[in-house]
Amino acid sequence: MNLPRIGAAASAVPVPRGTLSEAVATALRGDRGRVVAFPEPEGDDPYGIDLQLALHTCYELHYRGFDGVDPEWEWQTDLLRFRSHLEQQFLDAMRSDVAGGRALHRELDALLVEPADGSGISRHLLEDGEWWHMREYFVHRSIYHHKEADPHAWVIPRLNGPAKAALVAVEYDEYGGGHADRMHSQLYVDLLEGAGLNSSYLHYVDAVPAAMLAVVNMMSLFGLHRALRGALVGHFAATEITTSPSARRIADALERLQAHPDCVRFFTEHVEADAVHEQVLRREVIGDLLSREPTLTASVVFGIQATGLLEERFTEEVLGAWRAGRSSLSEAAIQSF
Repeated sequence: MNLPRIGAAASAVPVPRGTLSEAVATALRGDRGRVVAFPEPEGDDPYGIDLQLALHTCYELHYRGFDGVDPEWEWQTDLLRFRSHLEQQFLDAMRSDVAGGRALHRELDALLVEPADGSGISRHLLEDGEWWHMREYFVHRSIYHHKEADPHAWVIPRLNGPAKAALVAVEYDEYGGGHADRMHSQLYVDLLEGAGLNSSYLHYVDAVPAAMLAVVNMMSLFGLHRALRGALVGHFAATEITTSPSARRIADALERLQAHPDCVRFFTEHVEADAVHEQVLRREVIGDLLSREPTLTASVVFGIQATGLLEERFTEEVLGAWRAGRSSLSEAAIQSF
């Protein structure tokens, strides 16, 4: 079977959007053996496009890397030190912007309750969405879905016993149950092509706002740090609990818009899979993890709250643009549509 380009080589280094991302891009074009002087990120907006793009570029070295960039940059000490400064600003901002605490069951229960007057992106797409809204949404989410499940795989060696076994079972589904054509990342490639969009890996990274990059960066941050394993599990649970109803609404919206079947398939797959995953993560992963390491309760709560924080910021930016009658993507992306 000839599959689309999801398995192709890495993408190009993103176009810089400020001094921080410019410093990373410039470094990656040079010799990793030399000493690199990076700027201090103090005072930069932790949620801004420059810091988020710089961080995303650093993280991508741990995934597929970039065309023409020495893979040894992944562990270059000056770059890692700079990334650590970026991470700390981002992490401090998230921690200061959520309530924190240890009320895990309250946080999990709240995820199951949808407000009657909800106004999220999936509801907008269902009730008022046009095809151009849908295609923009596909572009935004491609930054994660091209690597769907990969950030969560970092936590596997950091778990033990039933929690590890249960999380691996969820990941096995995300990776298509051993079938490459059913991997969720591959289904998203099919979706992009069905929508007439470019399906190349991270093709649209220069098109999306900081709010989208921040969501994906949060996953990489939690996954790459053992100390944040609880937050990664909390994030994963929050995502799986809330995905099924939103995926159902988007699938219905796509049916209304008479979209290509591959577009619909991606979301119907998540309606079915994530409804099961929610129970596995809540009872078997979180339950077992905290029975072994109860001190991680606050970290799991933080992961849930941080996910809500960043998804809300993303939603506000996208819906704000759409309600004003303008695109939520960069000007360059609009011209390529």
